[in-house]
Amino acid sequence: MENSIIDLVIRIKNGYMARKEVITSPYSTYKEAILKKLLALKFIESYEVEGDIKKNTVIHLKYEEGNPAISDVKIFSKPGMRLYISYKNLKPVLSGFGYSVLSTSKGIMTDREAKKAKLGGELLFSFW
Repeated sequence: MENSIIDLVIRIKNGYMARKEVITSPYSTYKEAILKKLLALKFIESYEVEGDIKKNTVIHLKYEEGNPAISDVKIFSKPGMRLYISYKNLKPVLSGFGYSVLSTSKGIMTDREAKKAKLGGELLFSFW
């Protein structure tokens, strides 16, 4: 896969749309940083890394009263067009009900964390 973050985000979105409880994705440390952020924001239930040589990540999706925790995703950075943004230009997602995820020099951050730390970076995706 050329861009593994897009692959991970779309797998999670499709898993929620299909009402699956568990999905799998190939493992990478970059993906794990994204999953840690989603776990901290309570948009997934949990995740585990399986395998020794070829690792996979098993992601447990979270539902609240039968409704998925993530209803939609918008991807900004693509392999052909990276989108870099300053913290001054970050806008709230869905009037503050959603989050944007950025890759900054200090690691993966949400839009609110990046604004507080006054850091810009590559705008990966937004979800709500």
